[in-house]
Amino acid sequence: MTLRVNGSTHAVELDARTTLLDALREHIGLTGSKKGCDHGQCGACTVLIDGSRELSCLTLAVSSQQREVTTIEGLARPDGDLHPMQQAFIDHDAFQCGYCTPGQILSAIGCVSEGHADTPAGIREYMSGNICRCAAYPNIVAAVMQARDQMAGG
Repeated sequence: MTLRVNGSTHAVELDARTTLLDALREHIGLTGSKKGCDHGQCGACTVLIDGSRELSCLTLAVSSQQREVTTIEGLARPDGDLHPMQQAFIDHDAFQCGYCTPGQILSAIGCVSEGHADTPAGIREYMSGNICRCAAYPNIVAAVMQARDQMAGG
């Protein structure tokens, strides 16, 4: 099958039961998406599919054909400039151990692009599926608010 990930096409030979997370990590070599719970309860595996957030541990790779998958590795520009959400996470120290950070950032981008980032309460509600064991939640909300304004401006 063929998967389009971060703007590149990848031909992979997979069992039909292979999750997108396993395809990304084990067959394409993109290890930014993390396998936290492997049950869709922690959000560490969040990716964007056609711009909307998806839990890659619950998504079969075969269902992602003909769609654009974006992982944390695909956010920065080719010149190295970070996506506004990545920069906001750095600016607000919105991570500690970093394990959940890729999923948090991709979910936060979905939060903004889908119009759920109007208020801190809205951000917390929309982001509630992404667990941070280090409890960096106030900093994550601040980062989303900063990036929201930057993403709207350009």
